[in-house]
Amino acid sequence: MAQGVRVAIIGMVVSGALAVAKLTIGWMAGSTSVMADGVESGADVLTSGMLLFALWVAARPADDNHPYGHGRFEILTGLGLGNFLVLTGIVIGYRSLQNVTQAHTPPASYAVWPVIASVFLKSALSAYKFHHGKKLGSSALVADAWNDFVDILSGMTALIALGLTLYDPSRFLAADHVGGAVVGVLVITLGLQVIRETSLQLMDTMPDAEAIERVRKVAMTVPGALGVEKCFARKTGLRYHVDLHLEVNPALSVREGHEIASQVRNKLKERLDWVADVLVHVEPQGL
Repeated sequence: MAQGVRVAIIGMVVSGALAVAKLTIGWMAGSTSVMADGVESGADVLTSGMLLFALWVAARPADDNHPYGHGRFEILTGLGLGNFLVLTGIVIGYRSLQNVTQAHTPPASYAVWPVIASVFLKSALSAYKFHHGKKLGSSALVADAWNDFVDILSGMTALIALGLTLYDPSRFLAADHVGGAVVGVLVITLGLQVIRETSLQLMDTMPDAEAIERVRKVAMTVPGALGVEKCFARKTGLRYHVDLHLEVNPALSVREGHEIASQVRNKLKERLDWVADVLVHVEPQGL
């Protein structure tokens, strides 16, 4: 969890610095696409802040009212980030096209430098967040990584649009505005994708078949475990809770069956770091 917090803080610092640079230089240079990209970077600061708060809440231990812990808050935050991105994209697109038909002075060429810096920095930051988001199983951190990936695309879009305007202002003066609108569309697309993925997790969508098969194989390594009739898993935050129907010899005593179930539970938690807890139902084989 501490690693996730560190990643979120780094993201806030980098995005904040880029937002200030792009908004300031974009305004001074008169570039709509660079300012649109700056607004998107500014939104990243807020999303990283939301992520930081979500990780803090998700790390709280289980209590009487939340026996599965507080991990779902992290998924809910990912859903909130998706909706926020959609709204941000709509605002960016609308503002970019407001003055698209008006004649104005072409933007200054130095507007490209903060965008170039953004593409390189966001490439590194996105890869960093993807790595740790998947390692921790954090939906919100992965959503934030996708947000940074869109920053790369939006930065490249802004560079192309600005480059066309600088190349031939008489023909491509509106390209800078259109580029800002394309940035908005990219942000909306990302937001919808994040909404879809987090919604599936909130609906208790099962993990992939390979993960379930690993659960079955680990359970069968315990002496006395004769079969796995059913195996379900649902994500409750950064990790999964597993429900397992374990088949044992029907001649065993209740105490012996319980001991095998306890060994299965402990081994699954030990061998699979993405498993938070396991509920084992002991059933007699063949009956």
